[in-house]
Amino acid sequence: MTQVLIRKMQKSDVEQIMEIEKVSFGRYHWTKQSFISEIDNAMGNYYTAFDNETNQVIGYYGFWLIWEEAHVTTIAVRPEYRKKYIGELLFQSMLDVGYEVEAKWFTLEVRASNISAQNLYYKYKFKSLGLRAKYYQDTNEDALVMWSENIWDDSFKTDLQKLKDELSNKQVVSLVK
Repeated sequence: MTQVLIRKMQKSDVEQIMEIEKVSFGRYHWTKQSFISEIDNAMGNYYTAFDNETNQVIGYYGFWLIWEEAHVTTIAVRPEYRKKYIGELLFQSMLDVGYEVEAKWFTLEVRASNISAQNLYYKYKFKSLGLRAKYYQDTNEDALVMWSENIWDDSFKTDLQKLKDELSNKQVVSLVK
């Protein structure tokens, strides 16, 4: 079982984050300075995931809080840790931070071809509400614009807890606190 520690992103994480960024997003990825700026951005909420055994950065996410809306700006997992529920654990953590900062909704863009990510977002009751044509600069690929329901609604909170319990019961990945 991979034990994962998730904490606020620090400048010392950026070197390893850049390794993941390059393989995840290709030529048009964020720069080191972009991440450093976001760490200091008052609207930004950026977190890093570590393999607790190796202390290696294995993923990260970030979102901006604009009034009551959390706009996801980035989420990525190191390739060798994909398909091991790390992305889902990061996503659950992101929603938890959303509660902490009193967000009501989440929104994000996802590549039209990234079916696995879309399926994760649909699993968490996100809906596709539009398309941004040629959104991704590297391939001119379209992006689906996705929105959550109000995360404070009882039905959302109940479903989220069920999904957390399901992930915990899989005993593939666990969050270290």
